[in-house]
Amino acid sequence: MKHILLAEDDFDYASILKQYLEISGFKVTWAKDGAEALEMFSYAKPDICVFDVMMPKMDGFTLAETIIAEHPETPIVFLTAKSLKEDKIKGLKLGADDYVVKPFEADELILRINNILKRTQRSAAVASPQVETTIGKYTFNNANYTLSHNTTLHRLTEREAHLISYLNTNRNRLLKREDILGQIWGSDDFFSGRSMDVFISRLRKYFNEDPGITITGYRGLGLEFNVTQQSTY
Repeated sequence: MKHILLAEDDFDYASILKQYLEISGFKVTWAKDGAEALEMFSYAKPDICVFDVMMPKMDGFTLAETIIAEHPETPIVFLTAKSLKEDKIKGLKLGADDYVVKPFEADELILRINNILKRTQRSAAVASPQVETTIGKYTFNNANYTLSHNTTLHRLTEREAHLISYLNTNRNRLLKREDILGQIWGSDDFFSGRSMDVFISRLRKYFNEDPGITITGYRGLGLEFNVTQQSTY
């Protein structure tokens, strides 16, 4: 039974959603605000988090950012009454796995949750047994989710780590966009595509200290993760 940490301040809405999730086979821990959710997270050890964005004491974005800093492997879905592009981009930049705008059908949320959990399990199953590898001037640890270079250390989310692993395994070759989305996101819908764009932009910043590492996009085709010989030690 997979465990969900649900943070939602609307009592009636959360009660119904919690019941529906439990009927669908999930264990649910319900927090009524962001601060309570953060406190519950340490002992609940959820498989996935579902956070409302607008909550008292601590909003969903701040809550997610705090959790991701210490537990980047935990997938997070945001619930919000807003459909503003800026909010969606902010959620993506924080490392959100999905973003559902209210009102929505409970079946849709459950489908999204199951897809994320399947993707997480699949990524773990195909993860390389190699823990630490060199990428240009960087050291990448796919167990601890870190990317380091000299004194710089990037703590990665689970998806960032899986994306780097996939790109590095297929370095110096053209990768179709739909193949990357299918492997790392589990779908090629609009949200997943926009999320991938945000993640690729973030990886470019992570690797910007090594000019021998480039991520080049080709419109309508895909992208290449290039690592040239000049960037090795």
